[in-house]
Amino acid sequence: MTVASPYAVELARIPVTERVAEVAGATTRIWEYGAAGTDAGSRTAADTVIVVVHGFRGDHHGLEPVIAHLGAAGRRIVAPDLPGFGESGPLPREHDLAGYVGWLDALVPLVKAESPTAQVVLVGHSFGSIVVSAAAAGATGLEPPAADSIVLINPIAAPALSGPRGVLTKLAIGYYRVAAALPERLGFAVLRSALVVRVISVSMAKTHDRELRRWIHDQHDRYFSAFTNRSVVLDAFRASVSHDVSEFGPAIATPTLLVAADRDDITPIEAQHALQAAMPAAELVVLDEVGHLIHYERPCEAAAAIELFLGERPRIADGATEGTTTA
Repeated sequence: MTVASPYAVELARIPVTERVAEVAGATTRIWEYGAAGTDAGSRTAADTVIVVVHGFRGDHHGLEPVIAHLGAAGRRIVAPDLPGFGESGPLPREHDLAGYVGWLDALVPLVKAESPTAQVVLVGHSFGSIVVSAAAAGATGLEPPAADSIVLINPIAAPALSGPRGVLTKLAIGYYRVAAALPERLGFAVLRSALVVRVISVSMAKTHDRELRRWIHDQHDRYFSAFTNRSVVLDAFRASVSHDVSEFGPAIATPTLLVAADRDDITPIEAQHALQAAMPAAELVVLDEVGHLIHYERPCEAAAAIELFLGERPRIADGATEGTTTA
């Protein structure tokens, strides 16, 4: 039985449309939220376009709680499923970081063309933070997407094995290696194991709210195994543990907001502070008593931090000193 979202009321207030676009050879399913995304004519009226990039093994549903609190008038929020995940088709190439960066580089101009005068904001969560930062740094040799600002939620600020629970990452690497070594059908079944998904969900959730935990587990049960095939998820996993935002941060001059958690099992909070210090124009907001699921457990605070950042962005762009805020 589906568990009702605690953010359903907020999300229901926002108009949403769906469409499909061919992006970098991948049939990409896109959801658009906000009054500015209801038809082609009103799209051009949006003063801000926010493109959100979800994390590994998830799909666009993961960032819907944050979107629910960002649905202000005059904003167009574009939420695609990454190629090979959710309802999007795979790329016609390896699903490595370069492949995903090329896809994002192709997506942003399409979005920008429909709202040519709008400010463009790129938001990435977890693995999405790596994709967004690599694209913004021009790491694959492509021209960085024309973004006016960047937001990274639960950024992977250091190598995954350096996290507070790096042993879990080592276990995950072993799990994916086993899945890769097995015959195709059996390996695919192992990757979609409901038991493994629940273990991952339980390990990441920090909230003591039983109903919220129940909903988080339901979200992972429903969407965490929606990938096209074994190759897609194995490629993406290798990309997620082989790179991190610290590789690209120093080359990103675009004003950037880092929304981090003090109990994130993947990235120690010290690495978030180091990342912010290494980036030319970054602010860091740290949310207390939450881990790698800010988008599920603290979306209201994340959205509030984004709203404040977007409102103050000219100050950052003018060279004011960026700081750290704790919430």
